Formats: sequence, structure tokens, C-alpha cells
Amino acid sequence: MLMTLLLGGIAGWGAGFAEDHIRRVLAQALSVEEDTFKPAEMRSIALVLSLLVAALVSWIIATPSAVALMLGATLAVLLPRIKDMIRAARTPDYDE
Repeated sequence: MLMTLLLGGIAGWGAGFAEDHIRRVLAQALSVEEDTFKPAEMRSIALVLSLLVAALVSWIIATPSAVALMLGATLAVLLPRIKDMIRAARTPDYDE
């Protein structure tokens, strides 16, 4: 289960890096311009495809658990945003 949690975290973290590559491949496969995909749409497609790959790897090398996979991905996606919120709270903006 720990391996599945880590695979979910890697999938959630790596989805942002895979987004541009997936956009390019989808645009070529569908014969459309790359600008036709909305940013939120591409983020969700990249996350889903990354989770699919992580689920397949988990199925092969570890005990597959959907809850652990989703928990790892959720933590990996939300952790940078939570860290930014904490960092912003520590350094108040006195200009406003």
C-alpha cells in the first residue's frame, strides 16, 4: 500500500510536467491546434493519464489500492499550494 501511495504521489507531481507533451500528442492525434485545449482541461487529462500509468505500474509491482493511489495524487497536487499559502501567511503584504 505504501508503494501505491508513492506511485500516486509521483503521478500527481509528474502530471504538470507531462501536460505539454500530452497536449502536443493529442493535437497531432486529433489534427487540431494545440491552443484549442483549455488549461484546466489539459491539467485534468494529464492527471488522469498519469494516474492510469501509476495504476498499471501498481497493479504489476505492488498491491493495488485505489484509495492509496488517489490519496498520494491528491497530496502531491495540493502540497505546493498549501506550502505557498503558509509562506504567504508568514510574510504579510504591507502595501495594501
